Amino acid sequence: MRKFLCILMLMVSYSVAFAQKADLRRGNREFKKGQYAKADISYRKAIMLDTSSVAARYNLANNLYRQENYDEAAKQLDDCQLTASEVDFASDYYYNRGDVAIAKEDWQTAVNMFKEALRRSPGDLDAKENYLYARNKLQEQQQNQDQNQNQDQNQNQDQNQDQNQDQDQNQDQNQNQDQNQDQNQDQKNQDQNQDNKKDQQQQPQGQQPQISPQQAQQLLQAIQDKEKQTQEKVDEKKAQALKSRKKDKNW
Repeated sequence: MRKFLCILMLMVSYSVAFAQKADLRRGNREFKKGQYAKADISYRKAIMLDTSSVAARYNLANNLYRQENYDEAAKQLDDCQLTASEVDFASDYYYNRGDVAIAKEDWQTAVNMFKEALRRSPGDLDAKENYLYARNKLQEQQQNQDQNQNQDQNQNQDQNQDQNQDQDQNQDQNQNQDQNQDQNQDQKNQDQNQDNKKDQQQQPQGQQPQISPQQAQQLLQAIQDKEKQTQEKVDEKKAQALKSRKKDKNW
């Protein structure tokens, strides 16, 4: 019974491996004919049968690269990187991964991948040429980033200077406004003083200053009281005179 199960498992494994190889061969034929959509399906079937297959992912990545689907191509290559680094065509793997990085303008990754390809195949002139190209692009990118940072810093400094100048101008304007207000108030006070002096000078000499109605009423009452007192004194004197005459005249 155990022997039968082992034979059955071997037959299943063999059939799976056979089916996967069949999908790979079919995908390769379609790839050569430029039938990339069909090749995509064949390679993905092969991956479903063996997810660890470096050949299936590698070929699928090349097929995706031809369709300019660089993000998915990079993902497929990254998924098998650990295994691909140990296979016989590792230099080709890193070369293709570098090509995908160039297409995405990921210059740092491109430099790293072509460097790995040259370590495994030092005589690969194409890998060396692509490595130098990616390295120059990386240097240009870094220089541009440094220039942009310097420009941003200069712009920030200019903006800060402009803000400081605006603040100084606003302070000067506020000070000028305060000074103008003080000067206007002083001038207004001077004008009022001059007007008061003119009014006093234009007033006729001997003219009594105007008094309020309450003051006039008080003054009138005082005059009336004074007259009343005077009249009382006169009446008193008359009464005394009459009284004296009465005494002097004997009836």
